[in-house]
Amino acid sequence: MTETIRLGDVEIAVTRKAVKNVHLSVHPPAGHVTLVAPTNTRLEIARAYAISKLGWIRDQQAKLRAQARETPRQYIERESHDLWGRRHLLSVVEQDEKPSVQIDHRRIVLSVRPGNSLAKREEIMHRWQRSLLHTVVPGLIQKWEAKLGVKVAAYFLQRMKTQWGSCNYRAGNIRLNTELVKKPKNLLEYVVVHEMLHLIEPTHSARFVALLDRHYPTWREARAELNELPLAAEVWKE
Repeated sequence: MTETIRLGDVEIAVTRKAVKNVHLSVHPPAGHVTLVAPTNTRLEIARAYAISKLGWIRDQQAKLRAQARETPRQYIERESHDLWGRRHLLSVVEQDEKPSVQIDHRRIVLSVRPGNSLAKREEIMHRWQRSLLHTVVPGLIQKWEAKLGVKVAAYFLQRMKTQWGSCNYRAGNIRLNTELVKKPKNLLEYVVVHEMLHLIEPTHSARFVALLDRHYPTWREARAELNELPLAAEVWKE
């Protein structure tokens, strides 16, 4: 069960789990705040802890607000689009054939039917981006299953509001944000490893950090780089 603490304009989602310590997080892209506390923690204790960290919370949210955002995409000729951390120019071809997307060096060629709407062009591009992730993610999972000694039952791709990934350790599933197709592949790999490690340690405990240190020692740099890259232009509805 999740409860909510309100501190002025700051809203914090509080969850109690079988953890030893309190874990406070501010999540990109929107600055959503979560607090995970040990099972028997009273709400007033969690509130007092949050108050003590309010300055830090506001600093983190301010950094996210200042972070560069992509301008809304129009899917028109010579518009720039990121793919695996590199900027590509879009070329739009209108023809009365099945829509498709191809990549030609640093150019993305979007073929659409004449008169296709912006929403339709976006749908075609998003479907193509998902297909790119589907070509890369299974290999990463297989690689890290062998390294970590775990088994991923299934993975899912979806647009996510506040996280780059998530893990349902009971079901053995991981979910990845489709925005990761725009980021360098090493950052996608970091998120995959992060979520797979939750199959070993469900919480962000000291043990989890130790596992990251052991298996992916550059995770802090990867996390910082990921959170400094431009956020999606999409305005999420909460």
